[in-house]
Amino acid sequence: MNLPRPFPEYLRDGIIRKTSPDNSRSSFLREESQNSYNGLIERIDKMGINDKNSNSIIKDGYDIIMEMIRAKLYKDGYSSSGSYSHEAEVSYLKVLNFNDSDVSFLNDLRYFRNSITYYGKKLDEEYARLVVSFTKRIFPILRNILDK
Repeated sequence: MNLPRPFPEYLRDGIIRKTSPDNSRSSFLREESQNSYNGLIERIDKMGINDKNSNSIIKDGYDIIMEMIRAKLYKDGYSSSGSYSHEAEVSYLKVLNFNDSDVSFLNDLRYFRNSITYYGKKLDEEYARLVVSFTKRIFPILRNILDK
C-alpha cells in the first residue's frame, strides 16, 4: 500500500495553500471532468479496452479523477503548485473520508500515469480495466461530494 503523506503536511510545506474559494474554476473543472468521463465511457463502449488503447484509458481515468479532486480543492479554498502537488491532491481524498485502499490505488495510479507520460512505460489491458472500474466507482462519489 502506497499512501501519500497526510494533507496537513502539504499545507505546512506550502505545496497546498489556503486561498479564497474559486467557485468558477471549480465549476469549470467539474464540467470538464464530467465531459471527459462521458467521453471515456462512450469510447470504451464503442472500442472496448485492449493493450493498444490501455495507456490512453489509464491516463484519461487519472485525469478525470484528479480534475474532480481539484474542483473540490478550489471550492474549499485551496490551491496547489510545485513538486509533489499531485501527491498532495491525492492526499485530499483522506480529508474527504475515502479509505486508505482508495487513496493508495489513486496514488499508485498517479505513479503509473507518470511512468507512461514521462518514461514511455506501456501498461496492459488488465490494469486499464482496473482503472476503469475504479473510475466508475469513484467518479459519482466525488461528484456527489462536490455538489453538496
